[in-house]
Amino acid sequence: MSISSIFEEIMRLPVIDTHTHLIGDKLCAADFWEIADYFWLNQELQTAGYPKDAAQLPVPERAEAFVRAYKATRNTMMNRAFTAIMGDLYGITIHDTASVLQADEAVRAQRSTSGWAQSVADRLHVKRFVVNRPEHAIFDGMREDALLLPRIDGWLPELAAGIVSSAAHERQDRFAQAKAFISEQLKSYHEMGCPGIMTTLPHYEAAAHEDYKLETAGRTDEVMMLLLHEICSGLQERGMFLQLFLGVERRWGSSSAAPVNDPLRIVKLYGLFERYNIPFELVVASELNNLDVVQAAWNFANVHVGGMWWYNFRASTYTQSMQYRLEALSPLKSSLIVSDARCIEWTYGKLLIVKQLLARFLDEQIKDEWLSREDALALAAEWLHGSAAKRYGLAESTVSSCNRDH
Repeated sequence: MSISSIFEEIMRLPVIDTHTHLIGDKLCAADFWEIADYFWLNQELQTAGYPKDAAQLPVPERAEAFVRAYKATRNTMMNRAFTAIMGDLYGITIHDTASVLQADEAVRAQRSTSGWAQSVADRLHVKRFVVNRPEHAIFDGMREDALLLPRIDGWLPELAAGIVSSAAHERQDRFAQAKAFISEQLKSYHEMGCPGIMTTLPHYEAAAHEDYKLETAGRTDEVMMLLLHEICSGLQERGMFLQLFLGVERRWGSSSAAPVNDPLRIVKLYGLFERYNIPFELVVASELNNLDVVQAAWNFANVHVGGMWWYNFRASTYTQSMQYRLEALSPLKSSLIVSDARCIEWTYGKLLIVKQLLARFLDEQIKDEWLSREDALALAAEWLHGSAAKRYGLAESTVSSCNRDH
């Protein structure tokens, strides 16, 4: 069995992209630089001398600096994804300043082409994209709107901090107000047809199994755990799920983020998994936690492993994580795709890389006789689409119409 035959099969499998920053009326890149300055590629280019303030340079100088850094980072994963975007979508190879200007003209021309966004999605058979803001969910020119999983980390830390900073005699009232606010938010999301919600969590020492008392809880993370219990209880009442994004912390510098491999990060949440009969989808950005989320999904029937986020989007971590999942979990428990893309073109570049890695990984499993070809393709179908579709209720709901009504 050759990898090419497996690759061709996997390329035809449907996909759900479980986390994007796409904006429904601005799906396509406006110009070359919106693709070239994507954060992850830009970070890699800067390691090769691309200036942080490149956008302030005259276009010829900017293009020249880009080409130098681009050629110097041919080995990186984001470079490969970008190269595929330029070559597959626009038929252009970046090799000099003239090719950058040519690419800019091509991107500008395609962005207003009717059906361009849908055609890009169709190349890799991406059926649905997930967004986290209601105003982003109506996808202009697409067959389906985005699936909306509202993001609550805009208000969750503020609620916890407000309670901790309040006077002792005010705490009960502030907590009651927070509970009422949470209930109203979840009610609103449920009425919008959202199957679940999403949040990141800052660093926490508190653990969900501990019996914290509001009167004595001295730290913000302890109160946050109390609020997470209220959130999970409300989700259970409404038949919704919680998607948790973990492992990126910003407490080590003024602006930069870092992946933090906290060995207790996941087990501190076991108290939630045990107590609430709702699906939890765990998405992590820290390499060592890839095993921890698999262990949690092995321990708890309601815990699922999500896609690869932030610093986990590398070939080595993908391969390692796929091995963990293969050995321990039913394919129904795993989703593989998190593009984190800000334009439709980057969903193509990143998802193409994932499908290539998955094909190579499954080809090895077939050669080792761990999986039959039939089982390998069935597993791939769940990891790419089926697992998320079941968890998000896409098989029987019409989320598109819900988004349009709200």
